[in-house]
Amino acid sequence: MLISNTQDIPGKTIVEFYGVVSGSTVRAKHIGRDIMASLKNVVGGELKGYTELLTEARGEAIRRMSRQAEEMGANAIVNVRFGTSSVAQGAAELFAYGTAVTVE
Repeated sequence: MLISNTQDIPGKTIVEFYGVVSGSTVRAKHIGRDIMASLKNVVGGELKGYTELLTEARGEAIRRMSRQAEEMGANAIVNVRFGTSSVAQGAAELFAYGTAVTVE
């Protein structure tokens, strides 16, 4: 599956549009990560636990979006975007969406 955040894929021609596809995941904070984040807030620095959490969430959202596009018959997704929303206290949704297409 080719994935692009632009309207097209260089060197490829879009021959069919299937529509919007999306994938999401809801993740909750981990108490151990919260403790480490609190310490980092005092001394500064990257919150590696949260960085890993977001990396995993983006990957899962992309996999789910790609699966939906494959089921439609697409071989690429263009105009990919990401968003987040708060679902409950301590939990957030990360979602990915784009346009499923066939390219040649």
